[in-house]
Amino acid sequence: MRLKKYNNNYNKRTAIAILGILISFGGISIYRSYATYQENKSYNVIKGTIPDFGYDVKFAVLVDEQKTNEIPTEPKNKDGKYYKVNVDCGNSKTTGEWDYNAWNVKLENVEEGSRCKLLFTSTLSEDEYNKYIDAGVALRRNTYRGKDITQYHTDGTLYKMISSGKFDDIYVGDYITTTEGNHEVTWLIADLDNYLYSGDSTKILTQHHATVIPAKPLTTAKMNETNDTTGGYVGSDMVKTTLPEILSTYIKPVFEEHVIQYRNLLSKSVNKEAPNNKFDNAKGVSNNWEWYERELDLMSEMNVYGGTVVSSSMYDTGIDNRQYAIFQLKPEFTNSYGISSLNYWLKDVVDSTSFANVYNYGFSGASGATTLLGVRPRFLID
Repeated sequence: MRLKKYNNNYNKRTAIAILGILISFGGISIYRSYATYQENKSYNVIKGTIPDFGYDVKFAVLVDEQKTNEIPTEPKNKDGKYYKVNVDCGNSKTTGEWDYNAWNVKLENVEEGSRCKLLFTSTLSEDEYNKYIDAGVALRRNTYRGKDITQYHTDGTLYKMISSGKFDDIYVGDYITTTEGNHEVTWLIADLDNYLYSGDSTKILTQHHATVIPAKPLTTAKMNETNDTTGGYVGSDMVKTTLPEILSTYIKPVFEEHVIQYRNLLSKSVNKEAPNNKFDNAKGVSNNWEWYERELDLMSEMNVYGGTVVSSSMYDTGIDNRQYAIFQLKPEFTNSYGISSLNYWLKDVVDSTSFANVYNYGFSGASGATTLLGVRPRFLID
C-alpha cells in the first residue's frame, strides 16, 4: 500500500513538473512574441502615466527603431533633434495620435486588449514641431471639456503648463475649486492667450496666460453711489473700491503671484449731451480712454456676447474686443451656471446714468449705476 501510494504521488509530481515545463515554454513563446508590449500602463511620461482608457491597452515603444520600455520624456533627443511620433494600433478599431502639447498619447474607439505601437523617430523639424504646438493650443481653445483641474493648481503644474505656452492639459471650461476663508469659489478657464501681444508702448503683454472668471458672481455691488457715469468706467466706485477689495479678498490669496499685471485701455470720461443711439432720446457717450496698469476688471459686452448691444461707443471696449471662448462654446454660461441664473455688471457705459449688465433672463440690458448687481470680473494668470 505504501509503495502504491508512493507511486501515485510520484506520478502526480511528474505530471505537474511536465505541465509546468510546458507552461514555461509556452510563456516564453508568448513573451517573445509580444516582448515589447507592456502590461503596466505606468511609464516615465510627463504627468507620470499613460492615460487610463477604460480598457487594458498594451503599448510597444520603439525609439529610432530600438525597442525600449520607456517613453522619451522630452520632445528632443540628446542631440537636440525633435521626435516625430506615429501611433499604430494595427487593424483594430482603436485609433491614436500623439499629443505634442501634453506629450502623451490620445486614443479613440478603444477596444479591450488593444495593442498599439508608439514609434519615435528623430526626424521632426523645429518648424513642424512648433506647428503641432500651435495646433494643440488652438484645439484646447476651441474645445470645451469641463474637467476639474484643481489638483494642477494645488501642485503647481497648472502654472508650468500655462507659462510654457503649450497648455498641456488645460482646456476651455476646465475649472478650479478653492476655499479661502468662508469663500468657496469655482473658477473657470474662460480663454487661453487671448490678450497676447495686447498693450501699449509702455508694456506689451508677452506672457502666456489663461483668462479666468468665477462661475458665479463673487458678490453684489453698485457701479456708483449716484446714477452718474461722469468718469466713465475707470472713474466708477466699482473700479476704485469694489474691485480692489475683491482682488485682495478672493483672488490674491488663492492665485498669489500668478495674477498678471497688464495694460488695459479703459474709458475715463463721458459726454453727457451726446446721443448714443441705443435708446430713444438717451444721451451720454464715453468720449475718451487711457492705458492703465490692471490686474482685475469687469468683462465687456464684446467679451460676453461677441458684439456690442447697448455700449455707448468704442471707448467702452478698448482691448476687450473679442468674445471669450467659453461663451462661444457654452453660451448658457453667459447668464447661468448649473441651476443658478446670473445678473452681473459689465464695464461698458450706456448713457449718462447707466452701465451695461447681463440679465438672468438671457438678454442684454442696462441699469442705473446705483443698482445692486453681481460682480463677475476677469483676471489673467500665468
